[in-house]
Amino acid sequence: MNVVVVGSGIAGLTAALHAAEAGHRVTLVTKGAIGDGCTGYAQGGVAGVYGTDDSAEQHAADTITAGAGLSDVSAVDVLVQGAAARIAELIARSVAFDRDADGRLLLGREAAHSHARIVHAGGDATGAAISRALVTAVRDDARIAVVERAMLVDLVVTDGAVRGIRLLAGTAFDELSADAVILATGGAGCLYAHTTNPEGTTGDGIAAAIRAGAAVADLEFVQFHPTVLAVGSPFLISEAVRGEGATLVDDAGRRFVFDTHPDGELAPRDVVSRAIARRAAAQGSPVHLDATMLGATRLARRFPTIDRVTRERGLDWSAHPLPVTPAAHYLMGGVQTDLDGRTTLRNLFAVGEVTRTGVHGANRLASNSLLEGAVFGARAAAALTAPWTELQVSARPEQASAPVTAAVPFGRDALQRLMWDHVGLLRDTPGLEAALATVRAWAAAATPPETARAHEDANLLLLAEATASAALSRVDPVGAHYREPAPAPLLETV
Repeated sequence: MNVVVVGSGIAGLTAALHAAEAGHRVTLVTKGAIGDGCTGYAQGGVAGVYGTDDSAEQHAADTITAGAGLSDVSAVDVLVQGAAARIAELIARSVAFDRDADGRLLLGREAAHSHARIVHAGGDATGAAISRALVTAVRDDARIAVVERAMLVDLVVTDGAVRGIRLLAGTAFDELSADAVILATGGAGCLYAHTTNPEGTTGDGIAAAIRAGAAVADLEFVQFHPTVLAVGSPFLISEAVRGEGATLVDDAGRRFVFDTHPDGELAPRDVVSRAIARRAAAQGSPVHLDATMLGATRLARRFPTIDRVTRERGLDWSAHPLPVTPAAHYLMGGVQTDLDGRTTLRNLFAVGEVTRTGVHGANRLASNSLLEGAVFGARAAAALTAPWTELQVSARPEQASAPVTAAVPFGRDALQRLMWDHVGLLRDTPGLEAALATVRAWAAAATPPETARAHEDANLLLLAEATASAALSRVDPVGAHYREPAPAPLLETV
């Protein structure tokens, strides 16, 4: 079978390796260089190693709780039951997870986990270690052809089945035929003015799937990481820092998150992010992450990347708390799939952040993303030759209506600011309606894209409309989708 994998994060690399090992001819296509993308930026680790007082069942319970009860229980079960095999595979592929003096894996704990069950590498460089190992394995596999710096433009669909992809490399368009396509293109963090995602995370795979007619869902669930350094360009401060004991404080030195949730800094990400946003707005300045109690030696040993970057920016986090702010981090929604990565389009599979597997529900549990990419990447490859099973999905809600108007001309910066202001952490009906109207006006006035940048902008516009519409359609706030309650109607006085 001729298989095209689009994307080179943990999900795409795992799928490509497993497909090749199963005897398929594999072409891996990536927009940048192989290994670019979000995986290499991941700091915290991979959840799924259970101590004597922990279990896969407890991991599943934590995942469902963080997902605000909207997780697909069967998908969560697949995730946690597949953890051991996938972590063992990463170790076999030379990922050097951190160990103690006796050779036992060191386990970290992050927010909303009931136990320490997260393996990490290089202290806070887990994603980079995984990416290096998997990229090496792909490059060493003669059965995998790699096409770099080629952007997915569209899926090629014939008679309701995907037959390949259309690419843009430089200024030249090309097509690759395929018996099966596996999308692993990641999320869409560049929809927002502040994001932890690298430039180029523009939702290309989701947009191509929408244009081809594949079902998508849960695009309103956008996770904002609570602690991104508020000095210089966005730089994530791992949740594991809070897992080690760091606290969030306001200008008065008070641990304000406890006002919102009994778990304080270790509450689910959506809760902590909203608490930070509200407190920062109230005091007119960023809140701070205080890790000074951990000491310089421990910080440098456990979090060497964060320690280096903060010091390069003139900050000594062992002596002074760091200013932090939330930023768009992860998309829980995406292309709908079954437990083996099948979509509603025949021959099209999807794995990783591009998907809506149902694992994350309304809010992703920390360190489940790398695990999801590995588990479902392997499952999709294993399902390539299985009989195609039609994925049944519920009907999509009607697109929310809104007038088509725009007060400002389109530009990527304007779009990102619009989404940040109105389809971000704190949402309300007037803001969502204004955002949707503006995006639709921009889309109506857009010209056919020719350059890679223009194709990215078209993808962002399509996803912005779908995200704002989905957010308007989901009236009740849940998880990462928070809508300010409508004001009570004014009572007439007589």
